[in-house]
Amino acid sequence: MLKALAGVRGAFVRVRPATSDRSIQPAHATRFHRRSVGAARRLIERLSAASGAGLRSERVVPIGVALIVLLASIVSFQPPTAVGSAAAADAESVRIAVGGLDGAGVVEGQPYDEMELRALLGRGGAAGDASRSGGSIAPAVDDGTLYKPVIVDTTVVDGKALLRQYVVQSGDTLIGIAEEAGVSMMTLWWANKLASKDDLHVGQTLIVPPVSGLVVTVAEGDTLDGLAAKYNIDADQVVAVNRLEDTNLVINQVLILPDAVGAPIPTPKPVAVRPCNCGGGGAVYTGGRFGWPVVGGNNYISQYYHYGHYAIDIAATYGSAVVAAAGGTVVFAGWKNNGGGYQVWLAHGGNLYTAYYHMSAIVVGNGQAVGRGQQVGRIGASGWATGPHLHFEVWIGPVTQGSRVNPLGYY
Repeated sequence: MLKALAGVRGAFVRVRPATSDRSIQPAHATRFHRRSVGAARRLIERLSAASGAGLRSERVVPIGVALIVLLASIVSFQPPTAVGSAAAADAESVRIAVGGLDGAGVVEGQPYDEMELRALLGRGGAAGDASRSGGSIAPAVDDGTLYKPVIVDTTVVDGKALLRQYVVQSGDTLIGIAEEAGVSMMTLWWANKLASKDDLHVGQTLIVPPVSGLVVTVAEGDTLDGLAAKYNIDADQVVAVNRLEDTNLVINQVLILPDAVGAPIPTPKPVAVRPCNCGGGGAVYTGGRFGWPVVGGNNYISQYYHYGHYAIDIAATYGSAVVAAAGGTVVFAGWKNNGGGYQVWLAHGGNLYTAYYHMSAIVVGNGQAVGRGQQVGRIGASGWATGPHLHFEVWIGPVTQGSRVNPLGYY
């Protein structure tokens, strides 16, 4: 028993430095505990003295048991230093997986700092701006992993990327541009929503489709089969030309419809010429309806009479014949620096005049009498013109001195 008591005393002495140092005592160590330690110390000292004085072992045993219980209660209040340190170390090594990865490429055991976590969770910071990180994070899965959201690709495949652009140069015509691009002239007309076939100016940008047909924008209710039936075309060709990956159409999707046909170019209807009091002492032009001033079927009105354009433009193949709209006398034939290039002016009597501009050649001379339909020159693009056409004017009163009227009033 005395040996056991000596062992308990030794154990207490080993615990003593820790329990006597208040700096490492747990926060819940009370004054009662400190008094208990003191009482235990004094009890051990008395037991040691008693053992030296020869006390009976029957009295020493209960006291020793009580001392052991007291020491056990004191030790239970010591801080779990070792266990807590290990747990903290493990907590610092925990990583958050992003996009299904679990810290690949990161030094093991090194925790994310605050800026890394904010960036990963999309909650601010230069690297974690929500606008660039995809917004709010996705919910955690069962294993606690957080996944950074992935931006969904919403790009719609259409024919917009296949459209080319062409900048109109001096001397260009709609027909010439179409031939160069390998498409029909009407394809350019429809794609650019032109008001007239030759309504071009230098520097103008034209949309040029890759094939002949229409360029349409998908509207609500449109389907691929519906568009194919409407324009009498093959739906498979639409898919092939536009390189579609999905035949389900989307509103505002741009499609090229090969071989589709749009509205025709409006052509003027001939109207009867009314007798006109054209001034000049009451003289009236009595020559009847005008003849068309351009010979050949491949010609058309490219620009009508309107404010700022007091004539009609007739586009035609370069070199086509230009003829007199009515019988009369040549009052001017040659070049002028008024933008009209090579031109011819005719007087038809009754104070009525016609003028023919932008020609490439003149085949009559000043003072020459010409009949209705007689050639006076050839189609060209001289002067201020972007392509071969005839700028045709009708004047009441001498050219440049009278007033211009709509030539279609004489057809």
